Amino acid sequence: MARIVIDMDGVMADLTQHYIDWYEERTGERISRESLNGVPETQGFPKEGIVPQFLHTPGFFRTAPVIPGSQEVIKKLMEQHEVFIVSAAVEFPQSLSEKIEWLGEHFPFISWKHIVFCGLKTIVEADYMIDDYDKNLRFFKGEPLLFSAPHNVGHELYKDYRRMNSWQDVADYFAQLEEPVRLHQAAS
Repeated sequence: MARIVIDMDGVMADLTQHYIDWYEERTGERISRESLNGVPETQGFPKEGIVPQFLHTPGFFRTAPVIPGSQEVIKKLMEQHEVFIVSAAVEFPQSLSEKIEWLGEHFPFISWKHIVFCGLKTIVEADYMIDDYDKNLRFFKGEPLLFSAPHNVGHELYKDYRRMNSWQDVADYFAQLEEPVRLHQAAS
């Protein structure tokens, strides 16, 4: 049984689509997802400064859409592995309760015992980390798996990571492993 840690924002919760939808609701202007490829997260919107404010707006994290396939694949991974959801949520304190509620609604099969909110993810030790940011994967001692998001597409910083373009890619990756890398003993 391998230990897998999974990021929330950009991996389970589709913040890119949420930014696009909230931006359109507030400005009347629709931005294409493709136009955000290779652009730092929260940038690439014509009216500067609006999107970063969303991260501090009550209800933003609570109402994010679920990335397709994440629920089914995570549930399946939990049958064979020790899975933890790890989010650097303390940067946005109002997000803590919203993320707990969001997980309870969309991932009710994940116990509170398998949810970790932290600041830096350098403290995290596991066999695999699925994340959309180099800053979280770079210092990880296990196998880093990059989940594709517009901000990491086509960026030189991300070229050496094993890329997961969808949750089907994640399912296929773990299904093809004869013996997953195990750096840690699963807790009993």
